[in-house]
Amino acid sequence: MPSVQKLLCLGREILAFLLSAECAGCGQPETALCAPCLGALRPDIVRGATPGGVPLFAGRPYTGPAARVLRMVKEHGQTSQVGALAPAVRAASAEAVHDASARGIRARAVVPIPTSRAAFRRRGYRVPELLAARVPLPMLRVLTTARRTADQRKLGRAARLRNVAGSLRARRDGGGLAVLILDDVTTTGATVDDAARALRERGFRIAGAVVAAATPRHHDTRKER
Repeated sequence: MPSVQKLLCLGREILAFLLSAECAGCGQPETALCAPCLGALRPDIVRGATPGGVPLFAGRPYTGPAARVLRMVKEHGQTSQVGALAPAVRAASAEAVHDASARGIRARAVVPIPTSRAAFRRRGYRVPELLAARVPLPMLRVLTTARRTADQRKLGRAARLRNVAGSLRARRDGGGLAVLILDDVTTTGATVDDAARALRERGFRIAGAVVAAATPRHHDTRKER
């Protein structure tokens, strides 16, 4: 039998679909996602690294329709749009797996970064988990929040690093298991680095990190490949 939480999430998705009168990517009326915006969500891999050196792969830059669709998923309950983001997330995951393999690391699972309790109460779902479910690797919900943090959107780079430092912990030992960290969006990479720290402390190996989109300020090394 479906859980109450799953039923609530389904209800929100149905309501968002019924009330949707415009494209989630550009606002065009009478369509959930128009053809040009759907095309703009095709994979366009951004390759970089976090300040802590974790290899990072984003499905797309966090601009245009990709940014707007992610905001609709995160803030307006349009979880049905996750499917439109799936090809980019899968492509980024494949790049991350290939890169890790070239370094002698075989990624065995994907670990979504947890959202805050307040965000989960507000939304009723966790966006990184919705995205992780589209990756062809087992999902491990092993990370949890260790303390409250401020809203990252209001902070500069240095403040973001301080805000998330020590904010996550792993709930069990990894025994050397190599994993990919997954989040929806990255700006500075601070959250990914704290997730990597928490996982390493419990014996996990970090194969890399995957996000649906990276903000323009994130270092793009596509031309360096």
